[in-house]
Amino acid sequence: MKRVLAIACVCFVFSTSALGLAEGSWAQINQPINRPENWLSFVTDSPFELGIKEEMGEVNGLTAYRQSYGSYPSLDGSTVAVPMAMELARQLLGLREEDLSGFVTFSTTHNAYTRLIERRPNLSAKINSGMIAMDENHPVDLILATGPSKEELQMASDAGVTLVTTPICYDAFVFLVNARNPVNGLTIDQIRQIYTGQIQNWANIGGSSREILPFQREPNSGSQTAMETLVMQGIPMAGVIPNFVSDGMADLVRQVGDYNNGEASIGYSYLYYLENLFASDEVKTLAIDGYSPTRENIRSGLYPFGTCYYAVYRQGDALGQAFTEWLLSEPGQRCIEQAGYIPIAE
Repeated sequence: MKRVLAIACVCFVFSTSALGLAEGSWAQINQPINRPENWLSFVTDSPFELGIKEEMGEVNGLTAYRQSYGSYPSLDGSTVAVPMAMELARQLLGLREEDLSGFVTFSTTHNAYTRLIERRPNLSAKINSGMIAMDENHPVDLILATGPSKEELQMASDAGVTLVTTPICYDAFVFLVNARNPVNGLTIDQIRQIYTGQIQNWANIGGSSREILPFQREPNSGSQTAMETLVMQGIPMAGVIPNFVSDGMADLVRQVGDYNNGEASIGYSYLYYLENLFASDEVKTLAIDGYSPTRENIRSGLYPFGTCYYAVYRQGDALGQAFTEWLLSEPGQRCIEQAGYIPIAE
């Protein structure tokens, strides 16, 4: 009976992929993630590899398998880290390009933290070309994500888990407005005053006479946590309109760009996401305190809302620690940079 159920599970996994159903982070991405031009291999002797395969039966006349993770960690994470994880699988495991999107199935920030803390598996990971489902009993070892929220840290504490968070690359937390909005920059104080309701019309800050529509994200999303901690620094966002909460980063970009009153809208996201994962000609990013979020301004600290992505694992997890240490090594940082991120190392 167990073997029959396992085969049925694999049928479902592969048929879902065949139908092209997007879920998790893939539902927030509208751009192809291809191997970078002039791609270079930096790993000649990978310290991480997948484990043994076990036959599970036939699916549509083909043999299906379950494979263990071996010495490679089961990963999850934030949408903005998907290309990083694909490059790591490309470099360390030598996976085919067509298999990367099935192997890297991130569940978005809060879901990833929940899986890590509760020691739950990533049930979606697979290698389609080999009809391989990854071990569904192996809990997530490590996530590549934005920083944890207060609620997520409390969840970990309640579960007796200490999270080790190690920065592995830089990015910028950015504010976006409709491309037709004449405003090209704001100050930190103006941002805070918009989200506390002290400034309610664009005419007060150099724009047209329109009521400002401040969009935000749902609690515990990566960008909402950054907004609360990095920008507002504990100041309540009393001026936010309850109905203007976006469910997902893609939803926020669409609302600011395509909403009926788009020229009046403002929202926030991550620079890497806007430049690489969700293209829209209808939005633009703002300079903050006179500094645009360029690579140089992010690394130097001149852009005030620089941030990091982290490798996060449970304290005491040897594999999570080893993989994090490799990410900070020279080949690890080169892989991260090749995927388009700003590495921590110079």
